[in-house]
Amino acid sequence: MQTQIDRERVTGPGPCPVVTTPRLVLRPHRLSDADAIAQSLADFQVSRMLARVPAPYDRQDATEWLSVITTDLFEGWAFAITAGDDVHIGCVSFERRGSEWELGYWLNRFYWARGYMSEAVHAATARFLMRMPGTDIHSGIFADNVASLRVQEKTGFRITGCSDVFSVARGAMVAHIETRLEPGDFRPAAPRH
Repeated sequence: MQTQIDRERVTGPGPCPVVTTPRLVLRPHRLSDADAIAQSLADFQVSRMLARVPAPYDRQDATEWLSVITTDLFEGWAFAITAGDDVHIGCVSFERRGSEWELGYWLNRFYWARGYMSEAVHAATARFLMRMPGTDIHSGIFADNVASLRVQEKTGFRITGCSDVFSVARGAMVAHIETRLEPGDFRPAAPRH
């Protein structure tokens, strides 16, 4: 019989699973991903679109981040995106921020404009909602990141507001479009031709 304390402790989606799509494998991160993460986020075209990522970004930054998200203390999921060869090319994460769940993601610039991010976000969101039905998921994009907004719209996110958010990489406040996926708004991925 489950006690009241046990029920209160079960507030997240559980351990990060492995999710496969037609072209990708989303898996839990490993400490050995540090070099690939550092290489991807050292590219200012990637880091400038993320609020909390510094520029320049190096292996130590990646190692410190991995030391948090690969422990049981991390409340959420952080998927490493791989394209079938197990090489880390990006990240999709669901993280509790206060009382809300927040979606975040990024992709190595070499893999942009191939539909990988849409495929990864759809698959990760579908699995998250299987574990956490009825959950609102919040996200957002910097206003100059139209491609990222399109990824969210295809998944069912709707614009809920605008604000200014500090970008560590840019060292400035940046216009930010806030989005939310409400229960029932998730759109299954369109089949690839």
